[in-house]
Amino acid sequence: MPVGPAEHVHALVEPLLASLDLELFDVELAGGVLRIAVERPGPDGVDLDTIGQATTAISAALDRADPIPGRYTLEVSSPGLERPLRTPAHFQRFVGTTVSIKTNPDVEGERRISGPLEAADDDPSGGITVAGRTLAYDQIAKARTVFEWGPTPKPVGAPPRTKKHAKKKAVSR
Repeated sequence: MPVGPAEHVHALVEPLLASLDLELFDVELAGGVLRIAVERPGPDGVDLDTIGQATTAISAALDRADPIPGRYTLEVSSPGLERPLRTPAHFQRFVGTTVSIKTNPDVEGERRISGPLEAADDDPSGGITVAGRTLAYDQIAKARTVFEWGPTPKPVGAPPRTKKHAKKKAVSR
């Protein structure tokens, strides 16, 4: 199987990011833009300083190795709240969460599916089950996690909210 520029970048960047205590989430090369999504395990994620350090290191490595012919723009970011799902590992990581799927045009049934990701195979020739529907990986055009907004948590130590009642004035007649 031939290795394209995005795969070459993946192999080049992954160990570099590991040395910065980061994980490579995704590499995408489209329309002259090389997008690299990085994340840090745990609840803290990545901040702008970390993204800046990763960008500097990645840019220097790309300049040395020159894996992409021609000109391109480098974008380094976190995968965000609603993350693209492209690989079996991505799907497996998010089993149990809500996802949005768009199937290829030739797939029978509704093209857009949203619901809980119930299962995901680790084999690229396998597939997923979402909202009771089973799809092969090669039937999926686009997939992403869905961020679900919840109620705003109450500040710690805040007194409970009470309703204020208007006092009624007695009116004499």
